[in-house]
Amino acid sequence: MVVDEMVEAPAVVEEAQQRTDGLSMVIFSGDLDKLLAAFIIANGAAAMDTPVSMFFTFWGLNVLRKSEPVRVKKGLVESMFAWMMPRGAEKLKLSKMNLGGMGTMMMKRVMQRKNVYSLPRLMKTAQEAGVHLVACTMTMEIMGIKPGELIDGVEFGGVASFLDAADRSKTTLFI
Repeated sequence: MVVDEMVEAPAVVEEAQQRTDGLSMVIFSGDLDKLLAAFIIANGAAAMDTPVSMFFTFWGLNVLRKSEPVRVKKGLVESMFAWMMPRGAEKLKLSKMNLGGMGTMMMKRVMQRKNVYSLPRLMKTAQEAGVHLVACTMTMEIMGIKPGELIDGVEFGGVASFLDAADRSKTTLFI
């Protein structure tokens, strides 16, 4: 099955449009530790009934990719990007002390022992709490990422949708 269409979804719901106490984040990094921090903050804010919008761009988009390959039509450069980039939350590595994957494995094991949610579980919890996961359409175009390659529930928007969310936010973070 080839998935090629991109459906524009509103980056923010009507209720959130009325509020000016939200949290907006630009997620630029694809590092496991930074994404863990971003989703812990997002879940904490959502638990406090704060509207949250997370705008994923460049390497941050990798966390939104489905873990299994999706058959889509791509050119040579797009195929190379897809091959080189990690596919999904389970494939991400630590930014420091990765040690050829040993550091990442140790971190995941310690998190499990300490009953800390894994990144996929934090993402699911955030979505269930109404956190908006917005994929940057310009970055998707540049890197050849197609909408069907991303997890369900992701919204699509350009920089204007992020700026709109940031304008209504009390706090904006760049991770």
